[in-house]
Amino acid sequence: MVSSTVNVVRYTALFSGVFYGWYHLRTLKAEAAKSNIDSASHHQQKLIAEAKAAWKQKQERAAGASPSEVISDPEHPAFDLEKLLTSWDKTS
Repeated sequence: MVSSTVNVVRYTALFSGVFYGWYHLRTLKAEAAKSNIDSASHHQQKLIAEAKAAWKQKQERAAGASPSEVISDPEHPAFDLEKLLTSWDKTS
């Protein structure tokens, strides 16, 4: 027969291990959730920075359009008659 002291030590070790496992799993899940949130935030900031850079390039291209960049070929798919007439009006 096993003494009661040995049973107390066994069950104390068992419940301590279960409690430690639960606490450790909870800690790991919290760290993983925080890591996912940080990763998503970083990805969103990266996308915003890329969008701002693309918008800035688009604005610079639109503002820097000179008469020499106007397409005068009516067969070209990007031909714009209004831009062509405006450029001719500015040069006259």
